[in-house]
Amino acid sequence: MDRLRAAARSELAAWRAPEAAQEELRRLYLDHLHRHPDAMARTCVAGHLTASAAIVDPDGTSAVLTLHRKIGKWLQTGGHCEEGDASLGEAALREAAEESGLSGLRLLPGPIRLDRHRVGCAGGTWHLDVQYAVVAAEREAPLSIDAAESSDLGWFAVEEIPDPTDDACRALVRAAAEAARTRPEPGFAPS
Repeated sequence: MDRLRAAARSELAAWRAPEAAQEELRRLYLDHLHRHPDAMARTCVAGHLTASAAIVDPDGTSAVLTLHRKIGKWLQTGGHCEEGDASLGEAALREAAEESGLSGLRLLPGPIRLDRHRVGCAGGTWHLDVQYAVVAAEREAPLSIDAAESSDLGWFAVEEIPDPTDDACRALVRAAAEAARTRPEPGFAPS
C-alpha cells in the first residue's frame, strides 16, 4: 500500500479544493497520510482513506445509488482500498463497477469532493473519503446487486435523490452531475 499512499499524497497535494471547508479536509487528509504509514489500510485505527464515486449518466441528469445494507441509506458506490489499487481514482472506479454491475464506466480526472465521516471499522474510526465522478456509457439498468453490501440499486434523477440519504451524498451527486456536463472528455479506458 506504500505506492497507493504515495499516489494519494500526490493527487491530494495537486487537487484544488472548490471551497474553504474542502480545503480544510484536504490539508487534514495530507497530514493524516504524513503521520500514518498505514493510512490506506482499514486497520488504521486513527482513520483510513477510502474512495467512492457518484455514477452519473453522460448528460449528468441521473445517478446510480445503492441502498447500503448496513447503513440503511441510499449512497454512492465506494469503499476500502485494496492492495492492487494503483490510485484512489482506480479504487473508486473498481468499486463503482463491482457495486453497480455496469460496464463501460469512465472515471473523470481528479477528485471532486472529500467527506470525513465516522464508521464502525476497527471498533469505531473515520473514513477519509476521496470522492470522484464516474460516467456510465449510457443509462442502462444496473446489472447486479452486491447482496453483501446492498439491498437495492437504481437510477435516480439528480434533483430527486431518495430518502433516506445524507447531505454528503446529495452534494457528491450534484458535483458529479456538474462535472459530467462540464469537464472535457478524458482519454480514459472504460472499466
